[in-house]
Amino acid sequence: MAKVKLPDGSELEVAAGTTALEVARRIGEGLARAALAASVDGKLVDLSVPVLGDCSFKIVTNRDEQGLELLRHSTAHLMAEAVGELYPGVRFDIGPATDDGFYYDFDMEHRLGPADLETIEKKMHELASTKQPFVREEVPAAEALRRMQSAGQNYKVERIRDIQASGEAVSFYRTGSFVDVCRGPHVPDTGRLKVFKLLSVAGSYFRGDAKNKMLQRIYGTAFFTKEDLAKHLERLAEAEKRDHRRLGRELELYSIHEDIGAGLILWHPKLGMVRHLVETFWKEEHLKRGYQIVYTPHIASERIYKKSGHLEKYAEMMYAPMDIDGTPYYVKPMNCPGHIAMYQVRPRSYRELPVRMCELGTVYRYEPAGTLAGMLRVRGFTQDDSHIFCTPEQAEDEVVGVLDLVAYMMGAFEYTCSYYLATRPAKYLGTAEEWDRATAALRGALERRGIRYEVDEGGGVFYAPKIDVRLADSLGREWQGPTIQLDLNLPKRFQVEYVGSDNKPHEAIMIHRTVLGSMERFIGGLIEHVGGAFPLWLAPEQVRVLPITDKQQAYAELVAEKLKAEGMRAGVDARAETIGAKIRDATMEKVPYMLVVGAKEAESSSVSVRARTGGDLGSSTLADFIARAQSEIAGRRAHTEEKTST
Repeated sequence: MAKVKLPDGSELEVAAGTTALEVARRIGEGLARAALAASVDGKLVDLSVPVLGDCSFKIVTNRDEQGLELLRHSTAHLMAEAVGELYPGVRFDIGPATDDGFYYDFDMEHRLGPADLETIEKKMHELASTKQPFVREEVPAAEALRRMQSAGQNYKVERIRDIQASGEAVSFYRTGSFVDVCRGPHVPDTGRLKVFKLLSVAGSYFRGDAKNKMLQRIYGTAFFTKEDLAKHLERLAEAEKRDHRRLGRELELYSIHEDIGAGLILWHPKLGMVRHLVETFWKEEHLKRGYQIVYTPHIASERIYKKSGHLEKYAEMMYAPMDIDGTPYYVKPMNCPGHIAMYQVRPRSYRELPVRMCELGTVYRYEPAGTLAGMLRVRGFTQDDSHIFCTPEQAEDEVVGVLDLVAYMMGAFEYTCSYYLATRPAKYLGTAEEWDRATAALRGALERRGIRYEVDEGGGVFYAPKIDVRLADSLGREWQGPTIQLDLNLPKRFQVEYVGSDNKPHEAIMIHRTVLGSMERFIGGLIEHVGGAFPLWLAPEQVRVLPITDKQQAYAELVAEKLKAEGMRAGVDARAETIGAKIRDATMEKVPYMLVVGAKEAESSSVSVRARTGGDLGSSTLADFIARAQSEIAGRRAHTEEKTST
């Protein structure tokens, strides 16, 4: 017999070998009907898996987060089955669930288009209606290889070899005519798959390597209810409207040119102004908090990167060296070695610590062509890199200071933050004691600030535990945000030290941190967050003056000059267009305020105020409008005026 401990703490005694589904029936028929899979001692398994001994047990249903992942993974298999039946000879790669759906990669002669997605989706519904069971089979790796080689599934052969190297068992899942190499688990049968939508087709290199063949990737999503699917599709439509690549073209914000190079951003005047304003804000806040602004060269000798370990660990992301006077030089992938070199120009006393250096430093890293994505994944970017050198006793206080800065700056852009403490991974540098001390400093800082956080067990990088901050935007999507790391590697490699009160050298603590990350990624995300409608303090053009006729042109110019004299960014639309056309164009260009001036306004030295979202705000004296605008600017809040209701 086996004792099964349930989530409410109660125990159920069953015969050893009883399947998870039978255990669910013992608990209740309703639960058995809703069951998708089971969690046995924390491991997700199929309902057909037998319970062999005492264990903790939980049935997974559509109410569980794991249930949605199961549904999507199973729907990916259903899609692959449909593709296999519709397009004979297709070769399959992988089809995992993702945060908001699923995908599957195919190698096939036929070039897929929108019409094909409709055909595949229809076939999926036909197959789902037959309620085909997901049947698992474990086989020796040699037999698995033989089967896939015989079927001509070369990509599956490669995946099986990966599994074989890891020492795991190889398992197949069969649904109808489709057999896949998969760890599972899956929902009981295809009848559970009712609400899904295929979304798009994209190219994807096998294993993400541009040297390999490009496959066709079909993206889709699945939900338990039609209402949830409808909401998701609405969010996708809103996200498409806000896509920074689309808005970048429409608003002339940035561009990428083949003659200059993939992944290299050209900041046009409008977005150049936004970047200037964000960087100015960043510098002001850092100076207030005792940081020293520094600059490091774009290239450096290979000696520094050998010493730092970058050539050993990150050579694949560094560009080929250039020969300068017989010495190889690299464009820099990181700013930290330069900051360490500045710290070490002379011996440091504990009395002058902490030393806080910050830099908006441009770095260059190779990213495969298939991974580049507008401003979000690039090859040249400016990192808001900062390094704090301090004593062990100061580390927690310094992290608290960084968290204060993160909260203030992210609040100014109206992002909601989630915090994660990433701890020691399986492979790491340094000692367990050093990791414990560093992790304790990060945890202590989070708790002192009263921040709720989740622990990401084993999620630290090999050289440092860290705090990761994720940003939720106006559509509820999460973005990679600030990160704080206590480095346990570079201080040893470079002998970063200070002289303590005992007149002896001690290893300094080195805190890596970014708040914005890269300017490219941050501002690309910000464009989507605000839908291209930058708040007044960040808008490239804050006010546009619109004369109704040529007779008010001189007054319009006078109004614009007075606005500029007060430090505002203002322009005049002097085109021979109707006032309606001028208002429409300024609104489309997302100018925050429009000041309409006609004969009445010119005579009374007033303006008629319009907002890009609020419409007509009525008449105002210019002085009152300026006071109102300056008050809004001083608030420095990134009001996301075009939020979706979803």
